[in-house]
Formats: sequence, C-alpha cells, structure tokens
Amino acid sequence: MPERNPILITGAAGEIGGVSRTMVDMLLEQGQPVRAFVRHDDERAHSLRRAGAEVFVGDLLTIADVTAALKGVRRIYFSMSLSPYYTDAVSLMAAAARAQGGIEAFVNISEYEQSFMTFEKMTAAEEERRAWLGGLVADWSPQQRAHWVAEQVLEWSGLPTVNVRAAMFVENPLMTWLALEPLTKGELRLPFGDHRLAPIAGYDVAELCVKILTDPTPHISKSYVLNGPELKNMHGFAEDYAAVLGRPVTYVPVGIETWNETYVDAALASFPHTAEHLKTLTRLMGGGGYRGTTDQLETLLGRAPKTVRWALGNHPRIQKLATGL
Repeated sequence: MPERNPILITGAAGEIGGVSRTMVDMLLEQGQPVRAFVRHDDERAHSLRRAGAEVFVGDLLTIADVTAALKGVRRIYFSMSLSPYYTDAVSLMAAAARAQGGIEAFVNISEYEQSFMTFEKMTAAEEERRAWLGGLVADWSPQQRAHWVAEQVLEWSGLPTVNVRAAMFVENPLMTWLALEPLTKGELRLPFGDHRLAPIAGYDVAELCVKILTDPTPHISKSYVLNGPELKNMHGFAEDYAAVLGRPVTYVPVGIETWNETYVDAALASFPHTAEHLKTLTRLMGGGGYRGTTDQLETLLGRAPKTVRWALGNHPRIQKLATGL
C-alpha cells in the first residue's frame, strides 16, 4: 500500500481478544496504519491510541460520521455487535463507500449459517425447512436475516467485497459466559445432545481478515465458509474445559428449550434481539442442523488453526475461572 492509506476497522472497541481489537494489534505490528471506529471515547479508545491506532469516535448509524471515518480509506473491515439495526449500518457504510469511490476491499464478517440457510432453503415449504435445519427451526433469527440482507446489499453495491462466514466462535457466550456458573460445579451444561461441532477461534478469524486486507486481490468477490479444526461432541469439549480449568468437567446435556429458558432468557431479557439469535443457534446446533465442515481456514491461513483448548485457555472469563480470581 504505497500511499499508506489507513485501514478502517469497525467494532474496534470490543473486549481484549475480540476479533476487531486483535486485528488492530496485528495490523499495527505489521506497520499498517489503522483507523479504529469506536462508539465512545472511553478507556478502550485510549487503549487503541496507546497501541498506535488513529481513533475515530462516531455512530455507525449516522451517515455523516461514517462518511467522515472513510476519508482517505481504501480498505474496510466491517463488524458490529448483534443489533436490530445491523443491516442499516452495513447499508450506510456501503453507501458512503460507493459515494467516496476508490475502495479496494470491503471485508464483511458474516456467519457460517449463511452457507446453508440460503434463499432457496429459506423459501421452501416449512416442512422442508424444518427437515433441512434439524427439525427445530423453520426461520432465520433476526440477526441471521440481517446478515443475509447485508450480503445482498454488498453484492448490489458493486463494492469489492469478501464475505467471511465463520462458524460459531469458541468465545461465543454459549460456550463461555452462559456456561460459567455450571462450570464452577464441574459441569458443562449445554443443549447440543451428542451432535458434533467445530467452533472457530476468534484469533484465527482475525488473522485471516488481516491477510485479506493486506493483500485483497485474490479474495475479492469470494465468500469463505470457515470451521475450526476439531469436529467433536460435547464430551470432547468437556475434556478441553477440564484441561484448561485443571479440574474434572462432565458434560450434562440439557433440553434445548429448557436451556434457552434457564440461561438465555434469564440473562438476556433486556436484549431480545440477541436472545432470539442465540436461541436460534441452540436450536440449529441441538437439532443437528450445523452440518459439515470445510478445510478453507487451514488452506487460507497456511497453518493448522488454533484448537478449542487453546482458545479457551486464552479467554479472559475462562482464565479468571481457572485461577479463581
């Protein structure tokens, strides 16, 4: 990048270890200029400045802010926390990018479900949808629908887009925050029966997105479907938790709707959009709808992806539980 245009990273004020923040650190280590888009000028913003990033404070839902943040930018990484206004934010960023022109890459963090909750499948008869998605789900969650619409908007925009469709992160609240209380008792309580899953480490997604942003040409107009390297059931994951926590952990399967009511509804009553998304995920995975794996992640990274055990061992909440602090 001879002109040294800043790379715009949204969602950069996420917690340490989050994808956007990890990307900022990786890019800065490579000597790349970074403009970090944050919502509030708080300690997280100050931390980004101390790391060497240019910080832009604004609102992804305000077109004037988005347009100002894009000035001089040629490469964009778009991420936003779960929100009823997710599609609005993507559309505003796309509109501002089109108006400015000269964009070389728009890396859109999407989701694994987009690879099988397709237009054809989601417009089929309800019985067929339920059969395809594991017998429990017939519709998208609001967030899944937002990601689908966002991908369409980016395609229509004509921008040089790359969709990164990542499987459930090891760091997902289902695997970490919502699982913490039972883990203190040596139990991994989850509603996934004996189904096998291959969650992905956020670190690997960050590294891949950095690779795309620093050399986008081979990736433009592609959608990558990414899994973690280990396909195993919850008994296998319980072994990983036990190794990280240094104590025995036993998998205790829980009925899907019982688990949703006990953990999701109780914790996220004030955040219905997020709750509906997480409950749809549990129904998909617990119903066997999270099918298949790919080797795209290892191929694209050029190395073996990080394991579940590695990701758990580097997660702040799991570290805190392990040390008893």
